[in-house]
Amino acid sequence: MAQTGSLLHYSGHQHFRNRLVLSILSGKPVRIDKIRSDDKNPGLRDFEISLLRLLEKVTNGTIIEISITGTAVLLKPGIISGGPLVHDCPLSRSVGYFLEPIIMLAPFSKKPLQLTLRGITTDEHDLSADLIRTVTLPHLQLFGLTDGVELRIKKRGAAPAGGGEVQFLCPIVKQVKTLDFVEPGKIKRIRGIAHAVRVSPQFSNRMIEACRSVINRYIPDIYLYSDVYKGDESGKSPGYALTLLAESTTSAIHCSEAISRPGVTPEDIALEATRALLTEIERGGCVDQKHQTLVLMMMVLGSEDVGRCRMSEPTPRTIQFLRDIRDFFGTSFKIVPTDPTDPDCSQLLYSCYGSGYVNANRTIA
Repeated sequence: MAQTGSLLHYSGHQHFRNRLVLSILSGKPVRIDKIRSDDKNPGLRDFEISLLRLLEKVTNGTIIEISITGTAVLLKPGIISGGPLVHDCPLSRSVGYFLEPIIMLAPFSKKPLQLTLRGITTDEHDLSADLIRTVTLPHLQLFGLTDGVELRIKKRGAAPAGGGEVQFLCPIVKQVKTLDFVEPGKIKRIRGIAHAVRVSPQFSNRMIEACRSVINRYIPDIYLYSDVYKGDESGKSPGYALTLLAESTTSAIHCSEAISRPGVTPEDIALEATRALLTEIERGGCVDQKHQTLVLMMMVLGSEDVGRCRMSEPTPRTIQFLRDIRDFFGTSFKIVPTDPTDPDCSQLLYSCYGSGYVNANRTIA
């Protein structure tokens, strides 16, 4: 990372989405170069270009310049405008790839966002529409976004042909609350969604039975929902997946997911998701690894007070995100073990002083 004036300069295609989000929220322009410059097929991929186009739609006055070879991007941020929008996502990534950055930006728009995305709703790379609806959006409630945040799955679309459609609704806020979330509590219930499209409806039941064969030993409050879409609502390709989430007595949520692959039985997919959930619960903390970046971002934008959150060890993506936050907002996190006397303690306490970010874009009624 190099800094010239207020322009921030990065190299490589990793962490592309987070840097664009940080640029728009902080108002600092960013230049990213050497994007796959040594690759046989250098430059931006179609989904990255599509994300840039989506950010252009969601904002007003943003200037995006892409080099002729596609290996460099310059983004000069405008204001986040929101409003009703429709975007067709390429079939190379699911709608989750596009929703994750938008969820960070949407509360700070000028007008409430109503975004319709079309494409693949579940794939192995990104958070599925189910995970975003049941786990990601409830995390926004920690920061005071309680009413009107919603994700509607109109049609499901499995890879490779897609055909899915989701609608994301998000109100606007003046400021997000400071977070103080240090008690993980005990797991009190497990919920799950087994969905199947363009395959036998029995597949979802088989996944539920296999999952129950493991988690029934641990907890009685289990509800697994079988979600079978038919006709046009089931998209263009066959597929099935199991999404699981465990909620604690303090509303901490841990989640996991497994998606159908050729030659793998529904039972094996279910066991894969179940074991992943148990591993995530074992890591502990109040926020699971998939949502570390969202929570840390909102903590930085909180009111001018100390925010605290207990999480497991940071992923490589989270570590780089913390460095990027320091570049864009000048905010550093204090990270200490929750139990300094235990050398095997993997849970950490993250704390930072909020930047007091105020949504200056919103339309005052």
